[in-house]
Amino acid sequence: MPERLRTGGHSDDVGGRAPGTVIGMRIHQLNCGTMAGVSPTRVLLVESPDGLILVDTGIGLQDIAEPARRLGPLRHLLRPALDPGETARRRIDALGLDPADVRHIVLTHLDLDHIGGLADFPDATVHTVAGALTWSIRIPRWIERRRYRRAQWEHGPLLVEYEYDDERWEGFRAIPLDAVLEGMKLIELPGHTVGHAGVLVPGGDGPDVLHAGDAFYHRGQIDPAVRIPRWVPPMEKIMALESPAIPLTHARLAALAERRRGDLDVVCAHDASGPGGLRS
Repeated sequence: MPERLRTGGHSDDVGGRAPGTVIGMRIHQLNCGTMAGVSPTRVLLVESPDGLILVDTGIGLQDIAEPARRLGPLRHLLRPALDPGETARRRIDALGLDPADVRHIVLTHLDLDHIGGLADFPDATVHTVAGALTWSIRIPRWIERRRYRRAQWEHGPLLVEYEYDDERWEGFRAIPLDAVLEGMKLIELPGHTVGHAGVLVPGGDGPDVLHAGDAFYHRGQIDPAVRIPRWVPPMEKIMALESPAIPLTHARLAALAERRRGDLDVVCAHDASGPGGLRS
C-alpha cells in the first residue's frame, strides 16, 4: 500500500505540440545535474498516454536553493553544477510539457543526486524497492545516516515499496510495475547501495531502455571495446556500500547488453556518452 512519509520511442524534440500535451510513448534521456563538470546525472522522462513518468529526479530546485542543508558534505566531493536549468522540472518545461503531469517517479536508489527533485513533484507517487527504503529511511546504519539526506523527503512523498519474489527478467530478479506502465520493471542490480535497482522501460517503437542507476559509472565497464577513464574505478569503490557485488553485476550487465544489442539500451546515471550526457 502507498505510504505517506511524514518526517518533519526516444526523442529530444517535441515538434509543434502544445504545452502539457502527452502523445503516444516517448523516452527522453535528460541530464539533471552535472557533477564536477565531467559527469551528468541521467534521468529518464517517459511520456505515456496516462501522463509523465520519471526514472530518478537528479538535483532539484530546493537543493540549489539550500545546498548545505539538502546535499550536505558530499556536495564538496560531487560538486554538482547547481544550475536550475538542469533540474527535471525545468527540463520538462523546456520540452513544452507540464510538470504537473508527472504522475509517477521510479527510483533506482535514494542517493542525494537521484532524489533531490522529488520535492519539485509533490503530487507524484514514488516507487522503490523496500530494501532501499528500509536502510535509507527506517533503520539507517551509521554510514547511511551520513549518506542520505532527510531534508530531501521531509515534504512527505507518497511512497510505494516493493519486495522481490520469484519473477525473473533475463535472469535478473525483477518486480513488475505494470500499474505504472505496462512492461516496466524494477531489476535487482546490487553493489552500489542496499536495495539498488535498475529500471526497465519498454521502448514502444524503439529499443527498450534499462536505466541501471549507479550499477556502473562508464560504458567501458560493460563494453570491453571502450576505454575506462582512470578515475572511474576508485570513485565507484568509494561510493559503493556493497562493493563485493559490483564485479558480478558488471559482468551480468555486459552479457545482457551484448545479448540484447539492437533492441535494448543499457544506460547508467553518470556516463557522459549517449543521449542526455555531456558528449551526446
